[in-house]
Amino acid sequence: MSTFAKRERLLLADLLETAGPEAPTLCEGWQTRDLAAHVVVRERRPDAAGGILIKQLASRLDKVMEEFAAKPYEELIRLIRTGPPRFSPFQLKQLDEASNTIEYYVHTEDVRRAQPDWTPRELDPVFQDALWSRLERTARLMGRGAPTGLVLRRADGRTAVANRGTPVVTATGEPSELLLFLYGRQDAAKVELDGEKEAITKLHGGKQLGI
Repeated sequence: MSTFAKRERLLLADLLETAGPEAPTLCEGWQTRDLAAHVVVRERRPDAAGGILIKQLASRLDKVMEEFAAKPYEELIRLIRTGPPRFSPFQLKQLDEASNTIEYYVHTEDVRRAQPDWTPRELDPVFQDALWSRLERTARLMGRGAPTGLVLRRADGRTAVANRGTPVVTATGEPSELLLFLYGRQDAAKVELDGEKEAITKLHGGKQLGI
């Protein structure tokens, strides 16, 4: 059975291939070639990928990223489609789902929504629930750097607290849109913000809210 992570991976590969290596993305300073290199390095070079979170390893990550970005674009696309190497922990379905569903969904939208003619993507309710489940588990981590309190609310009223600060801003939308908002894609995410005007301006002016 195809998993969400696998589905989003293949969709991302298709979008990157169609867009070509020099198309814009929502990742500041990155074209599609850079984004493709990031995805491959994260999955295939754990010795360097730690630089995503650990500052002391950032220089090594930058060097390896440059090496992969210099590879033929077609090779990067092939490596994304192929998936993790044989002995990678990402070969385990549960870890792949837990680690890559959000990763590939967000980066898929990074490519889609950077194009001038993009349109909202219809997501099935099961996938929306899967994203919400992951959002509930990561909201506190990703929202800890928010400059205001932040509550995420689905249309059905379910909520997740991303930051307990004050004043509080409530972001309402589909789980997929709330996820993009929390991951720093505020300008592209389709959410409604409710709260004090100054707090909303302060919150919306941020980039990546969490890590």
